[in-house]
Amino acid sequence: MPDFDLLIRGGTLVDGTGAPPRSGDLGVRDGRITALGEVTGDATQTLDASGKVVAPGFVDIHTHYDAQVFWDRMLSISPWHGVTSVVVGNCGFGIAPTRPEHRDLILRTLENVEGMSLAALREGIGEDWPFETFPEFLDAIESRGTAINLGALVGHTPVRLSVLGEASTERAATADEIAEMRCVVAEALAAGALGFATSQSPTHVGYAGRPVPSRAAELEEIEALAGALGEAGHGVMQATVGHGFFLNEMSAIQRKIGRPVSWTALLAGAMGPDGHRGVLAATQDLQRDGVEVIPQVTCRPLMFEYQFKAPFVFESMAVFREVSAADFEGRKRIYADPEFRQKFREQSEKGGLLATGWGRTVISESPSERSLEERNVEEVARERGVHPVDLVLDLALATELEARFRQAVMNTDEEAVAELLAHPTTMLGLSDAGAHASQLCDACFSTHLLGHWVREKGVLTLEQAVRLLTSRSAEVFGIHDRGRLEPGLAGDVVVFDPESVGCSPLRRVKDFPAGADRLVSDAIGIEAVIVNGRLLREHGQDLCDPEGPLPGRLIRGGRA
Repeated sequence: MPDFDLLIRGGTLVDGTGAPPRSGDLGVRDGRITALGEVTGDATQTLDASGKVVAPGFVDIHTHYDAQVFWDRMLSISPWHGVTSVVVGNCGFGIAPTRPEHRDLILRTLENVEGMSLAALREGIGEDWPFETFPEFLDAIESRGTAINLGALVGHTPVRLSVLGEASTERAATADEIAEMRCVVAEALAAGALGFATSQSPTHVGYAGRPVPSRAAELEEIEALAGALGEAGHGVMQATVGHGFFLNEMSAIQRKIGRPVSWTALLAGAMGPDGHRGVLAATQDLQRDGVEVIPQVTCRPLMFEYQFKAPFVFESMAVFREVSAADFEGRKRIYADPEFRQKFREQSEKGGLLATGWGRTVISESPSERSLEERNVEEVARERGVHPVDLVLDLALATELEARFRQAVMNTDEEAVAELLAHPTTMLGLSDAGAHASQLCDACFSTHLLGHWVREKGVLTLEQAVRLLTSRSAEVFGIHDRGRLEPGLAGDVVVFDPESVGCSPLRRVKDFPAGADRLVSDAIGIEAVIVNGRLLREHGQDLCDPEGPLPGRLIRGGRA
């Protein structure tokens, strides 16, 4: 019998701890790393990693694959870019627990708040959901199998909807309802949830233009549900911040529950040109005092490509409330209304990160006037003597709302992004893989980090970047058996070429249920992806049958 199932020879080992790289081999047997360094023995399968980096599989803690996992067990495109473990349920969104009578409401919420195609959601999950409770949701994923490992947070929005029904978007909960919700969260943690997630973000607008249920919760309710983490003695709280829910509130909760709080997202430009520095300083003071409040940062500009039939970037504006509540024909009528346009112009001129930025907006697709594609909105509006608002709405209406616009919203100042990435208090997050599929694609964050910020910019060393992609995320989210190259830990490994690693420009494909489209990015320089000791991808190709047995595992309570 061979000594190893898989032997990776002659690579540069970057172990995920931040330690300097070293040359060596890596042996895997029975899904676990069993040897590192100068390894002797034979193997069933041997990979030559000469000139390549051998690192732990990347851990993406901020995804929204909650629904996609039911039609795409490969969880594409994350493994293309070296990701071997993902966490779903972020921002308090998800599809469990969900009562049968609330299924369409939760899907319509995801349609609005996470830019998901409702037709794709309905067809992809099907009419017969194989779960109702959160434990049943985990069981359903585990029984189906996945290409990579998956852990889940229990989300405040589905928990609240399951207990309060449609009133969950409108009012505070009673003491009895809070107690019932806390029991649901405790049940989820006992079944293996990695933690509890919530949102107070004003950009999070759900079905019929209503705020998502978690936004109707008072601070007392959030504290009570997060308290289930302290009671269980494990789990992380993930929060999307909003008015009245920021560092003071999160640090108070962290002190009470004794569990990490990771929040989304600290972005360059979100609080003015230098606003991130004050947040970093305050966070450093908190962490020095032992308060585990950790901001998530991202290495890519927050770039949205949107249509006015799904105007996510504007839905936090008061003038768009009627748009969010309207159907397709209703939206067209509103966009043609001079009074609406006047209000939109006035509000967009007042400022606000999501509402302005015509100078940073490009017409990416214009079926009625192809000559305008890839041209700047502000420049075209100036040429035509119209306001940018009128230009984009006219183009939208002329194309049955099919025209697309691409806007750089935040995180565009590279000097500020470099500060965020290199700061010791932060962690990587907000890939949003699985969400806003037709509007953005940041599931390629890992290869972008290695190509742009390590090789091209030199902002991070190779070992610093790999640590951010692996052990840092695993430690904060309590994933105990992954994120490092160490004997006894899971055989999740990525082999990449440091001289070429990166990601391609985005391209649009139509491979979702109901013919829905999405943006994808191809990986460059990812030579091999190994999950639990099994070679999943090599040279950019899947080696596992998507319909057959897959190597991924469900991560329950921090371990698979």
